[in-house]
Amino acid sequence: MPTRRDFIGGAGVFAGAVTAWPLAARAQQPGRVRRIGVIMGEFDSSPRIKAFESSWPALGWVQGRNVHIDYHLAGDPDSYRSHVAALVAAAPEVILVAGTSILAAVRQATQSIPTVFVGISDPEGAGVVASLNRPGGNLTGFANFEPAIGGKWLQTLKEIAPHVTRVAVLRTPDGLKRFMTTIQTLAPSFGMEALECSARNADEIARVLGSVASRRNIGLIVMPDPILTASSRLIVDWAATNRVPAIYPIRSLVADGGLMCYGVDIADQVRRAAFYIDRILKGEKPADMPVQAPTKFEMVINLRTAKALGLNVPPILLTSADEVIE
Repeated sequence: MPTRRDFIGGAGVFAGAVTAWPLAARAQQPGRVRRIGVIMGEFDSSPRIKAFESSWPALGWVQGRNVHIDYHLAGDPDSYRSHVAALVAAAPEVILVAGTSILAAVRQATQSIPTVFVGISDPEGAGVVASLNRPGGNLTGFANFEPAIGGKWLQTLKEIAPHVTRVAVLRTPDGLKRFMTTIQTLAPSFGMEALECSARNADEIARVLGSVASRRNIGLIVMPDPILTASSRLIVDWAATNRVPAIYPIRSLVADGGLMCYGVDIADQVRRAAFYIDRILKGEKPADMPVQAPTKFEMVINLRTAKALGLNVPPILLTSADEVIE
């Protein structure tokens, strides 16, 4: 397994269009300031914002001169709707949204403002878009996972913690149902039983994790969702206290003490989203812009956490990891 897992899905359309955009950037209308709204979870927002803004100079956009970017960082899941309401009231020409739960609030608030999403799992299966090639409506963007990734999470967790025979799968009640089905179907082939643990907020997360803490030989899979990452400290601390091997969807949770992750580089998706927004500002419609597949996956292992859990990380995992935290 190579150390950098890249695959192309629809990327040819993306790459082919890139060459034309810098030329079009020279034709910005003087004196007109275009408005972009950005909403994402507060957790891990800094590298994503930097990635987003890094794309603008090549496209001819300068914050405060010909474009204004209005950022909304939602720390508490209960505040998503109020942040979205304020964002929509400001009437941006395009919205960038990161995360499934936040996107759900945006979809309820507007069906007309063009919206580019990142970090959305299985957007076609979840009914976010009509199809990946022709999304329809006002939405397009960048998918991060397909349900088959559930098998990879199970396999990797079993490799690093062979004693695990039960795996708690933490997700939101209405999120990623096809992922849950895939994990429940595949778990027996890895000698595991999958336990569904759904929660809407920190209190529910603490309660549902507490209900499985006494189970023997248990592991944890944390699904990608801003509601869950907003409570990352609670989850990581619970796993450490109860000595539970856990696999997470994003790197930042591993940097904060989590055992390991296998997931998409969301900052890369945010960087690429700037090009999609540029095309929309120049007249293209989201309905006709294909949803892009992820192009960068990353595996990160925290050796300090592995040692604290008494786990010996197999050499094959160490050599295939993109990063090892020691």
